[in-house]
Order: sequence, then structure tokens, then C-alpha cells
Amino acid sequence: MSDNRSNNGGHSTKSKGVDRRKNNYKEALNNAVSVEDVESVLTALKIEAVTGEVPAMKLFLEYTLGKPTQTIEAETTHKVVSGLDLENLFAKK
Repeated sequence: MSDNRSNNGGHSTKSKGVDRRKNNYKEALNNAVSVEDVESVLTALKIEAVTGEVPAMKLFLEYTLGKPTQTIEAETTHKVVSGLDLENLFAKK
């Protein structure tokens, strides 16, 4: 039974030089910040948003609902090409 690690073309899964899988800064941040700290910041942000601070509102909504997706409305015209009428082709029945 093989788990395909021996068939990876001779490429190591370990990074060369700095091991990017371990980030000392992220580890330090995780050690310095508690869940309660994050909850306190989010509560303060929510209070600012509810009281009408527009930047806080935007940030709060982006973190709770996600950033809105950009939509592009396109208007096109159609024409009959070699007997093919695109309007009738895509018309709802």
C-alpha cells in the first residue's frame, strides 16, 4: 500500500530555507491575544457601528455579512445572423 509520498517526483514537501509552514509572528499573535480580547474588540466595533460611525458600519458588515460582490450590468443589442434570432433562442416560454 502506497500513500503516493514516494511518487512525488523527488520533490520535498518541506520548504527550503525559512519554513513558511511555521510563522513565528502568527504564533506570537496567537499567544498574545485571547478569544476574550477579540470579543471585546468586536463588541466595541458593534457599538460604534450601531451609533452611526460609517467606517465602523462598513467594517462590521464586511466581517459579518462578507464583502458585497461586484456586479456589472451589460446591455447588448442583438441581430439576426444567418437566420439565427438570438432573442427567440433565449426567450422564456
